[in-house]
Parts: sequence; C-alpha cells; structure tokens
Amino acid sequence: MTDTDATHGADTPLVAHWFERPELLERPAVVTGAFDVLHVGHVRFLRSIAERGLPLVVGIESDRRVGAWKGPGRPVNPAEERAETVAALACVSGSFVIEGPPGVADWSAYAELLRPLDPAALAYTAGDRYTQAKIRGADALGAQAWELPFTPGRSTTAALGRLAHSL
Repeated sequence: MTDTDATHGADTPLVAHWFERPELLERPAVVTGAFDVLHVGHVRFLRSIAERGLPLVVGIESDRRVGAWKGPGRPVNPAEERAETVAALACVSGSFVIEGPPGVADWSAYAELLRPLDPAALAYTAGDRYTQAKIRGADALGAQAWELPFTPGRSTTAALGRLAHSL
C-alpha cells in the first residue's frame, strides 16, 4: 500500500489505501468493516453480496479505528493482514484500508471516501447499528442500500469468546 494508491475526497478526513485494487472497477458493491478474525459469518455475508453480480470491494477499518471502537486487545490482526485475507477470497475483487480519526464515522465522511469508486451498492448486515447512516450514504452516492442477513452466533466477538473459554 502506498499513498499514491489512496482514494479520498477533498473534504473528508478518511483516506483509503488500496491493498489490492482491481484493474477495471465499474460501479462495485462496497462494504466496510473491521473483518478482524475472519469467520463463516463474514464469508456468507461477502459471498451473498458477490452473488448479486457486481464486483465486490471491501474497506477494512484501520487498527487505530478498530481499537478505539472495540476496545483493548482489538484488532487481533493488523489491518494489512486483514485486507490481504479478505482480498484472497474468491468473491472479493479488491480491498483497501480506511485511515482516519476514530471519531469520524458519519455517513457523509464515508460517502466522500467512497465517491471516487462510484459504487452501485453499499451493503451491510441486518441489525447493523449504523443502518440508517449507511442508507443515507448510499442515497448520497446514488447507490442502492443492500441489507443482508446476519449469521446468528457468528461474529468476531462471539468467536473470541468461544476461544477464550476453550483455553
């Protein structure tokens, strides 16, 4: 990743550093998140987005942003490794790391970050606490908002809890 690979709007404090940028990228579906410890819930979610027929690009939140939101000990894996892991999935066309102050999480900042990608859709899981913000961001970008099912009991927090109890 280099700064020359960055995508950002002039008015946003968020910057995207590409880990793997597709050569041709027309109107992708985009999803953002921590993707800290990859599990079957992530795989099912990403696969279901890709099955809708658009190239899928995944934004991985930086270590600083994840740590501020999730607390001590998170993320478990560094951002570049999370971006590499997600990019290796057959259903994913590319990935980038989102850098910026942890306090910046509003829909307008994400809309400006993603505007150069001209996304056709923004995807999120059912029950996402930022659902309304993601719908507003999609609307601002002229993109569809895709709500996809959450896989019950399959989250990074749940996986880490099971692991801690098994040690």
